[in-house]
Amino acid sequence: MDAMTATVEISAREAEVLTLVGEHLSNAEIAARLFISVRTVESHVSSLLRKLEVSDRRALAQHASAPARPDRSSRPPVLPVPLTSFIGRVPERAELGELLRNHRQVTSVGPGGVGKTRLALAVAAEAADEFSDGVWFVDLVPITSPDTCVVAGTVAVALGIGEQPGRGMDDSVVAALSDRHALLVLDNCEHVRDGVAPFIERLLAACPRLTVLATSRARLMVPFERVYTVPPMSLTGEGDSDAVALFMDRAAAGGWPPNHALRDQVSAFCGRLDGVALAIELAAARWTTLGLDGLTAGLTDQLRMLSGGARAEDRHRSVRAALDWSHALLEPEDRVLLRRISVFSKSFSAEAAAKVAAADRAVVADGLARLVEQSLLVVTAAPTGTEYRALETIRQYGTEQLAEAGELQDTRSRHLLWCLDAGADLAEVGADWRPRFDAVADDLRVAMAWAGEQPQQRAQAHRLARCLAESTFTRHLLGESQWRFEQAGALADDPAVTATMLRHAAAVAGCQMNGDDMYRLHRAAGDAARAARDSGGAAVDLATAVSNAYRFSSKFVRDLPTQEADALIDEARELAGTDPAAQAAVALAEAGRALTVAFAAGADSEDVVRETIACAEHAVELAHRTGDPLAESAALDTLTGAQSWAGDTFAAAATARRRMTLLKSAPDTPAGTHEVIEALGEATEASLGAGDLRGARKWARRLADHPLLAEVGHRAMSALLVADALSGNIDEIDTASERFLEAWQRAGSPARSVLGPAAAGVAMIHALREDDAVQAQWDAIVRRLDSSPANTSGYGAVFDVMTLLHFGQARDAFERAAPEPGEVWISVTWVWLHWYVALRAEAAVLARDSEAADRVTEARATVAGNPVVAAIVERAQALLDADETRLLAMAALFDAAGCRYQWARTLVLAGGEEAVRGAAVLAELGLAPMVRVAL
Repeated sequence: MDAMTATVEISAREAEVLTLVGEHLSNAEIAARLFISVRTVESHVSSLLRKLEVSDRRALAQHASAPARPDRSSRPPVLPVPLTSFIGRVPERAELGELLRNHRQVTSVGPGGVGKTRLALAVAAEAADEFSDGVWFVDLVPITSPDTCVVAGTVAVALGIGEQPGRGMDDSVVAALSDRHALLVLDNCEHVRDGVAPFIERLLAACPRLTVLATSRARLMVPFERVYTVPPMSLTGEGDSDAVALFMDRAAAGGWPPNHALRDQVSAFCGRLDGVALAIELAAARWTTLGLDGLTAGLTDQLRMLSGGARAEDRHRSVRAALDWSHALLEPEDRVLLRRISVFSKSFSAEAAAKVAAADRAVVADGLARLVEQSLLVVTAAPTGTEYRALETIRQYGTEQLAEAGELQDTRSRHLLWCLDAGADLAEVGADWRPRFDAVADDLRVAMAWAGEQPQQRAQAHRLARCLAESTFTRHLLGESQWRFEQAGALADDPAVTATMLRHAAAVAGCQMNGDDMYRLHRAAGDAARAARDSGGAAVDLATAVSNAYRFSSKFVRDLPTQEADALIDEARELAGTDPAAQAAVALAEAGRALTVAFAAGADSEDVVRETIACAEHAVELAHRTGDPLAESAALDTLTGAQSWAGDTFAAAATARRRMTLLKSAPDTPAGTHEVIEALGEATEASLGAGDLRGARKWARRLADHPLLAEVGHRAMSALLVADALSGNIDEIDTASERFLEAWQRAGSPARSVLGPAAAGVAMIHALREDDAVQAQWDAIVRRLDSSPANTSGYGAVFDVMTLLHFGQARDAFERAAPEPGEVWISVTWVWLHWYVALRAEAAVLARDSEAADRVTEARATVAGNPVVAAIVERAQALLDADETRLLAMAALFDAAGCRYQWARTLVLAGGEEAVRGAAVLAELGLAPMVRVAL
């Protein structure tokens, strides 16, 4: 932090937030890093902007990352801190560093234990200043699948990137690194080379300023790859070599430094180990108990036993010799313990080790301590107590020993049972749930991978897959959650359970905004239900597949063909019989079809409107009888759409509120979560359409704060931005729009029309500020998001008219809203009808149109009962009548409704002293002076 920051009073938490802003983390990423809410982060950012007197987040980030010293301008590298010192390797560091400066992808290649990782960490730390956007380290050891998406997910976790609904992890990582000048270190690639290679190739193509340093036992065979073969520790110089220096340093750590006179003998000993760093370190750890002669004798025996042996690959022979020798020096009970704990993927406690090793806890604790002393385990202090971890090479060695001893099956089975117990403990979600899950997640995944291939473990594998599905949903890893639910369904022996799992998977797909998967999974659930002889359940699934296609059409890539939808509804009706839930589901599908057909045809006759609403109300009635709040909520959703389409704005708002009340009892399941998120968005929009701005902000705030949307700020903030733009909450716009834009760009800038109103609202605010450059940027975003008539004639017209009227361009505003509401019905039928007709009337009055009085009268009839929009119409009437008293009464109504901008605008229109007061409020809001049109 620079000197200027030091003079400002900043809290400890604000300092943490400032540092992470300087690292270009999003508010959601900062919240996840500090375990606080996104809203709290937003509050801290706003406070920092004020305290540090900077204009925006970009300036705040520059302030945060200002160099503490003239010689350092880049961010500190995000690298693991080695527990021991790095010895020697001066030529290798220089050579590898030079390759990184001249090539975008370097693979450090060598046998296991040669020191690839330590060398990569040292070189990456030295090169950190050359990468302005940082250095990031990703350990691929825990991965068991070579799938590119799994590789990308591991990289995303290291970078602090969350999953984007509707996008793969690989897309999210590419988007996050697309403009970063950074170094990405991918460690231990050999076992997932098939996934790493295409992932790196895509990164290099899409991220022109990114450099990748990989470590692997074999080259990756990707374009642009430059291979650097890591040699063993230097043996030249005899007693002064790097190998000797490493041995002497590690041996001295045991409290008995070797005599300097033994350096030449140590050099010969290291030569027998081929200069392999891991072998040297393991040998040095035994120095205090065996001495050099004991080490030499033991190593000689082991090397002779393994030399040229058929069971050892050439690239493993040196390290395996050292490991076999070290293993042979263990007491028999410690050998058993070492191989049995090798099934743990990450850190583990003594209690966990005792369960998996099938031994007494006290005995295991003593054995673990001995293994730590012999450098075969690393011990760490964790919040929950002492934990142990085996280095990967040693863990793999232990697994081989386990197989040779014929104990692999039994030990894996005990590890599976331990994982099931650990998963069961995760059922209770508390403040420490996330770190508890992260601590065991890799072990659960490894156990699942093994159990899924064991026919005799099918039932246990199903349990674990379901546990992982539920836990990853809670952890907001939606892609994995959907996959695990499908996996659990495939492993279930009972087709009824399979159907349930597939329904959960469909709901998770909905949370990801993946409508096509929702459809596929409900169809599959229907097949499973039929196999279980559950005709009613099958009917519900088939009908739900159709109704979802109507309800969530914006989430689908493929439109559901009419013929296909009709066939599914007919089939569901035949299967439904007298089952109440099935009948309700079929009625909902029929209501969705009726509304979709009527909307597409533009039919607005009283008979069609009445029949469509009656169909939706029938679906609601049947769903209510089932007692299922989710089924009733879905039916209310369709009823809300029908009422809005019919022009009954207030009925639509009332139904949306009824839906929110109903969902207070919604289950905490994927389906319940999906329904709540969708209902919050609908409640916000319905409230905006009815002029309940405070209610709209309440629902929008709840949506923005929903934990499932923490990583998708564009979706989370969309409704809130619209509410704030219409309410005139200018102070809230900057923070919310920054989160929206950052998340949208990180998601790959998807063209989603549902985001158009939010972007248009932000563009209007910048237009009112006369911030032309920023307004142009947001206008471009609107065009990318939505080119539909809704942009042209719906919300786009509303925000444009508000801007034009602010600057006194009444004639232009009048022409912008020239089409009759009936001509642009589809564009204004939901949120925008009342706003459109009211602003259209005001524009006519200020433009002195001859039919202005008729427009005001027509608008009054349309918006009657809408507190905010009706006040705009009455303001237009007051302007037409030059009634200052009435204008001031409307100003009071706007103030009471929480519509600050319209309140200030009305004061300016009133003229006189009130105009001065209104102008001051506009200036306080940061808006340009309003031009008052004289009538």
